[in-house]
Amino acid sequence: MDQLIYQHSEPITLESGVVLPSFHLQYTTYGTLNERKDNVVWVFHALTASSEAADWWPGLVGDQKVFDPQNHFIICANMPGSHYGSSYPLDTDPDTGAPYYHDFPLFTLRDMVLTYQKLRAHLGIDKIWLGIGGSMGGMQLLEWAIMEPARFENIIPIGTNAKHSPWGVALNASQRMAIESDCTWASRTADAGHNGMKVARSIALLSYRDYTAYNKTQKGFSPESEGKPVDQQVFRAETYQRYQGEKLAKRFNAFSYYALSRSMDSHDVGRNRGGVEKALQTIEARTLIIGIFTDILFPPDEQLFLSQHIKDAEVHIINSMYGHDGFLLEFEAIEKLITRFLTPKF
Repeated sequence: MDQLIYQHSEPITLESGVVLPSFHLQYTTYGTLNERKDNVVWVFHALTASSEAADWWPGLVGDQKVFDPQNHFIICANMPGSHYGSSYPLDTDPDTGAPYYHDFPLFTLRDMVLTYQKLRAHLGIDKIWLGIGGSMGGMQLLEWAIMEPARFENIIPIGTNAKHSPWGVALNASQRMAIESDCTWASRTADAGHNGMKVARSIALLSYRDYTAYNKTQKGFSPESEGKPVDQQVFRAETYQRYQGEKLAKRFNAFSYYALSRSMDSHDVGRNRGGVEKALQTIEARTLIIGIFTDILFPPDEQLFLSQHIKDAEVHIINSMYGHDGFLLEFEAIEKLITRFLTPKF
């Protein structure tokens, strides 16, 4: 595994019209590019993940996994705006000499792909054998497959959509409102909005799982409540929500969380392309689409829609008690589908 920084020192123009004099991407690679340069696997990460794909997708990326560094050259770039090494809100704004904070420009999904295209050229890669990503990662993958239809041989978008739904936007807006309600959010300091982000994460979790998942895993009271009077007992579901907020707060910042949720909301592959259906029809890569029956954030109808408009796309909806989080946890089922998809058919 190699962790590297790509520094792009020429200006790029974002969809908003903002011109950035430069940007940088933190990216991680596993394995070696072969002589034919036809073993590239490009992994796209989700909202709060990093470029270290083997850490958050250990069931799919790693030695003797379906994407094996012994056979593949695996690349994962940290998306712009994220906390993990790429250009982000705590970087210095060249116009002011101080961190961007609230003034960090919006990177749409299309803008993110523009930065990845620069990295691809820097690495001397022409064809990408396979692109894969779940959730916000799948959004980036679809964007790139439309921007450059001949670039990918195979794509596997998981638990994602062609345009972020009003439901998804409402959930993200509620999370941003939680951050905005933090009395520290207005300050221009690195830890501004920290407690608000904990609440935002709690809101997000409700869309990552569902009623059934909580009913199976978070029943009753926390172990610390055992034997205490009823007015001192705390529900396991409550401690779980608080724990997840605290856990994220130890590794992320509110500015990145806020910015990336806005980036997700910008997702619309049909923007300035004649509509979503027309845009999807331009994809040339062999396509395997995977959804999850219990996903309430990106429900199966969204993956079925993709399959109806991407030529010859294959679609599978898997069963999972984990809802949207199934794209991270149901790696055995996902691996089987990927292996079957990639096995030559005679």
